[in-house]
Amino acid sequence: MIGLRSLQETLQRIISFATRRGRISTVDAAKAAPPPSPLAPIDLTDHSQVAGVMDLAARIGDILLSSGTSNSDTKVQIRAVTSAYGLYYAHVDITLNTITIFTNIGSEKKVPVNIFRVVGKLDTNFSKLSEVDRLIRSIQAGATPPQVAEKILDDLEQSPASYGFPTALLGWATMGGSVAVLLGGGWQVSLIAFLTSAIIIATSAFLGKHGLPLFFQNVVGGLIATIPAAVAYSLAMHFGLEIKPSQIIASGIVVLLAGLTLVQSLQDGITGAPVTASARFFETLLFTGGIVAGVGLGIQLSGALDILLPPMETATAPNPSSILARVIAGGIAAAGFSVGCYAEWSSVVIAGLTAFMGSAFYYFVLVYAGPVSAAAVAATAVGFTGGLLARRFLIPPLIVAIAGITPMLPGLAIYRGMYASLNEQTLIGFTNIAVALATASALAAGVVLGEWIARRLRRPPRFNPYRAFTKANAFSFQDIQPKPRRQRRRMKNNLYNQPRS
Repeated sequence: MIGLRSLQETLQRIISFATRRGRISTVDAAKAAPPPSPLAPIDLTDHSQVAGVMDLAARIGDILLSSGTSNSDTKVQIRAVTSAYGLYYAHVDITLNTITIFTNIGSEKKVPVNIFRVVGKLDTNFSKLSEVDRLIRSIQAGATPPQVAEKILDDLEQSPASYGFPTALLGWATMGGSVAVLLGGGWQVSLIAFLTSAIIIATSAFLGKHGLPLFFQNVVGGLIATIPAAVAYSLAMHFGLEIKPSQIIASGIVVLLAGLTLVQSLQDGITGAPVTASARFFETLLFTGGIVAGVGLGIQLSGALDILLPPMETATAPNPSSILARVIAGGIAAAGFSVGCYAEWSSVVIAGLTAFMGSAFYYFVLVYAGPVSAAAVAATAVGFTGGLLARRFLIPPLIVAIAGITPMLPGLAIYRGMYASLNEQTLIGFTNIAVALATASALAAGVVLGEWIARRLRRPPRFNPYRAFTKANAFSFQDIQPKPRRQRRRMKNNLYNQPRS
């Protein structure tokens, strides 16, 4: 009883620390009360000014969507921007990679205004997401007029990342080496995974600059993840060392899987955007299939070169003696992923601490349950704790959520399934692929649920726009005044007295 009471007190302290001062995220603030001033900084009867505000909001939505924000949260924040500039009546529609904003202007004669924007490809540049998050807060506070916001967006689109590509490459390599430790590898395995991850990311960046589609980049990445592991295993056997190539290959797979839109696709499906969710989920499966194809090619090429990989065990029992090292490696891997995505240093620290806590939950539950249940519980804890800490330190919760679950992606299960399928063990291969898919879905669903719970702890009031502005922009036939009786009778007589042709 004493231990349970102390645990409850600790949890209450953490919650009170994370939620003090009443801080909420930007999307929470967008759902709260409308802007403080009803005065619009633009002429709402001018077509060009209204279109300019709508285009400004669409550009902000472009950055949010390309960074992995869900449809529902992006719509809310687009409406928050238009409402802050006095445009309270605006319909926002988002379908996969298109943003459409519609409104009517004018009091007597309604003039429709439409803005259509195609979102660019997924961009894992979290520094832009943080800058846009601060810009939305400033717009809602009434401190940024449209011309200043437009200038900020122009500078943001043209400015480079917060640090250079070599630093980001070091972050990806650190993530790969940490994931190898997370899977139970020693320092030799971690060093090889470090170098392999750096080669994978550098090659993908080179191919991406030359316009190669992401599917083929993943095929090449899966091939690169396999060949160095096979060569390292052959050399280790020659010198009498013990190396598990599966841990190197699995760390490369996790590096390739990181940043995919699985979390965004499930969040879209849960929050009521099934068309976009289906398209993003299919895209994620397609890109994952490219990784699997690359790994399969690497296994076959290794066999053709007489570099045989060792037989895979179907599962490994958890080793309690190395749990602390794995938990620390999980935090470092999440921090490395954040650096690789150009996140700000405050976001890197928060993501690392959240992943450290999530990894602890994962291995605690793994002792008593399977990997799917452990992944679901750990991801829920990541979404909940990360959501609270992100609101406390004014960081977009998406950064913490994606970085927190990245070290737990099922790279080893994918490799086991691929290896078994190519060695005439169809049932084992299918089982491992199914476990990998279930684990990935549990991670995505768990982090969405945890973030939802964190958001509900400090539920903001619903956005209630001024009804007078909304009603003024709506047209209704009931508002047309009926004509006097004499005028109706005169019009009827004129109609009957017209000459027939």
